[in-house]
Amino acid sequence: MQASWVAALLALAIAASSCRGVLKKEYEYEEELYLDLDGSATLYVNASVPALVALRGVELDTNPQARFDRRRVRAIFEGPNVTVRTPTTSRRNGRRFVHVRIDADRLHDLQRLAPFAWSTYSMRRRDDVIEFRQVIGAPARKDVGNVGWTGEELVAFRMHLPSRIPYHNAPSREVRRGNILEWEQPLARRLNGAPLDIQAHMATQSILYSTLLLFGGTIVAAGAAFAIVIWWLARRKITEVTEGTG
Repeated sequence: MQASWVAALLALAIAASSCRGVLKKEYEYEEELYLDLDGSATLYVNASVPALVALRGVELDTNPQARFDRRRVRAIFEGPNVTVRTPTTSRRNGRRFVHVRIDADRLHDLQRLAPFAWSTYSMRRRDDVIEFRQVIGAPARKDVGNVGWTGEELVAFRMHLPSRIPYHNAPSREVRRGNILEWEQPLARRLNGAPLDIQAHMATQSILYSTLLLFGGTIVAAGAAFAIVIWWLARRKITEVTEGTG
């Protein structure tokens, strides 16, 4: 009996440890930027309605029971030279969340949109790297009343970069799989305007291009080696035939 209890507790401990590694961290406000070397970008925003109102000052009803108006949400993110995909919604912790995708041919077009005007973006080439920088300024700090925040809510700015990253200033000092960088802040600090200066350097050649080049080189090398073997075997056969007839 005692051995069974020990085994059960051990199994629960292992399961809990596994869950901590699998469960995705939840954010109250999240910007996820997919950047290309030509300066085009796709930005995903996942945020609670109260966070959008408090941080960006948008006009939305923070009541989680209020009707979700897709047209109104889309209009908040629309602007010149960008494409806004149909917004979706979900609920978590008693709050409504919105999820929006914005495609921009030029990164700088994003900061011309009201929801992202708190950021300034820059990309410039220096020698064999492209230097990216995003400085995020003060929020709107619009009062949303009691929306159920506990003080543990988090904000994240995440980047997916297309090439090797020789330098970045992400607090974790880590590059996650797929060349992902992340900057995280407590919501309270973001509301208070704590500065956030995002920097990353990218190689000028994309990972996909480098991979295709390496793959192509491998095929060429394999083909050359195969041709040499065929030539050697054919030459050996000719030599054997010549010696046999001689």
